[in-house]
Amino acid sequence: MLNGLGDMAKMMKTAQEMQGKMAQMQEDLANMTVTGESGAGLVTATANAKGLLTSLNIDASIFDPNEKEVVEDLILAAIKDAQAKATEKSGSEMQRLQQSLGLPADMKLPF
Repeated sequence: MLNGLGDMAKMMKTAQEMQGKMAQMQEDLANMTVTGESGAGLVTATANAKGLLTSLNIDASIFDPNEKEVVEDLILAAIKDAQAKATEKSGSEMQRLQQSLGLPADMKLPF
């Protein structure tokens, strides 16, 4: 019986450690930035690694009223690129965390 309690205490400690590392990772992701671009850099979108758009930079040379749809497409493409990079960064950080905890890399967290 005592051995079972020791194992349970160890599992609880491991769960608390994992919860703390997950919270830290979420904070880290909020502070990491990724930049997406389109039009060979004419439009850049910056987001944090959680996918929240934080800034948008548009080169003034593309502001042609006759090219409104092109400009909108470039803006959307840059935002989508930043979001895709954020998803990729978040996934790689989760894999790194799982490996540091000795968990299988393909395990889905949080449970």
